Amino acid sequence: MSSRPTLAAVLIVKNEAENLADCLATLDWVDEIVVLDSGSTDTTREVAEAAGARFFVNDHWPGFGKQRQIAQAHVQSDWILWVDADERVTPELKTSIEAILAKPTTNTVYSVARLSWVFGRFIRHCGWYPDRVLRLYPKALTGYNDALVHEKVTLKKGIKTKKLKGDLLHYTYRDLEHYLVKSAGYAAAWAEQRQQRGKKGSLCQGLLHGVGCFMKMYLLKAGFLDGRQGLLLSLLSAHSTFVKYADLWIKTETRGPRA
Repeated sequence: MSSRPTLAAVLIVKNEAENLADCLATLDWVDEIVVLDSGSTDTTREVAEAAGARFFVNDHWPGFGKQRQIAQAHVQSDWILWVDADERVTPELKTSIEAILAKPTTNTVYSVARLSWVFGRFIRHCGWYPDRVLRLYPKALTGYNDALVHEKVTLKKGIKTKKLKGDLLHYTYRDLEHYLVKSAGYAAAWAEQRQQRGKKGSLCQGLLHGVGCFMKMYLLKAGFLDGRQGLLLSLLSAHSTFVKYADLWIKTETRGPRA
């Protein structure tokens, strides 16, 4: 009987000392932990190494997709489980992953349901749950694309996708300031990526997409069932959507002051 394939948990991080210990505590059953840092100034390295992680640094930020590619290149194990520092693997998810490794396939990528804690409660509506993301696959099978933001696992012809049981708990925002800073960073990366593709944006597009975002999250996706947090999250998401298009408009349609 062949032995069970080895599994690496892989993270890309920056200044995650506050989150990292709790995250890695839910990964103490994997064969290898790889952490790729992009220039932390806190104790992220110390926390990672205390948990037995193999720690690497690439502080020349190439975008999320390429940073994940670099991290994957450091992996020595057969399979990869991607986790973010603000996520926690539940016992049910662990059991589901171990069952897959007990009878592994070579052409399948597995998705995980994320359950996000936002502003004091788990969000089960707003279109945020189950929020399935592809996170588990054989290292030799595939990897992430080159996207600056909203990177995705490349699905070549013949690759199947299946669902894992259990949730990945996502403690996404510490407070409103953290949300706004993180959202602004994503918006800037999104606008830059669109600009590189020759796309343009307008404030009208931003308004339409922003209003559409709110209507979809709060009404169609029943965000009102998540109480005041659902309302706040729907409003903030609408704002973030508008900001993406506004940033693209500024980058492509406005000029700097004349010399």
